[in-house]
Amino acid sequence: MRRIALILSTLFPASLAAHPHVFVDTGFELIFDTEGRLSHVRVTWAYDDFYSLLILEDMGLDPDGDGVLTPEEQAQLSGFDAQWIEGFTGDLDMRLDDTALELSGPLEPTATTEAGRIVTTHLRAVTGTPRLDGAALSIKPYDETYYTAYEVARPVTLTGRDDCTLERFEPDIDGQLAQMQQMLLRIDADADLEEMDIPLMGAEFATEIRVTCPGS
Repeated sequence: MRRIALILSTLFPASLAAHPHVFVDTGFELIFDTEGRLSHVRVTWAYDDFYSLLILEDMGLDPDGDGVLTPEEQAQLSGFDAQWIEGFTGDLDMRLDDTALELSGPLEPTATTEAGRIVTTHLRAVTGTPRLDGAALSIKPYDETYYTAYEVARPVTLTGRDDCTLERFEPDIDGQLAQMQQMLLRIDADADLEEMDIPLMGAEFATEIRVTCPGS
């Protein structure tokens, strides 16, 4: 992911903020109810060292710098990234056979540190508790502006079912970068890039997790 950021920083002007500034390792727990329906997804975000340091210093936490928070400090940190503005989707796209699933806002936020990195979790309810019944569930974490780069580097687990299969699909990084480079080469050198409709690229760099479960 950092390799992509380095390449993008050479392709795009800094004013477009086209490369990520925050790096997040993410993971998911898919939670099924007693009838095998998808009821919740628990999301884990592990922030990069530098961003974690900025947050801890800004909040006055871990003053001794040992990377370990007291229970009181954990309670103070919990929910710092769960104060979402209206319209924010949590940088998570979940679809069942191409139909977008509606998710609640963040519930039950937690926060701790691991080797100095902030690690948080939050729970989101899945509206309608759908049955998968052979349909493909697609999970893609991404920020469409690519200010934040998400990498599925933590576990993806299922709770309540053991008959589902998980597949991982990586983006065509080299192909997407080549397309963007060709697009930029076609732009007039005197063009005002701030006024141009530069496409958002976050989804193009997103890893997809696909889950299929048999019908009941």
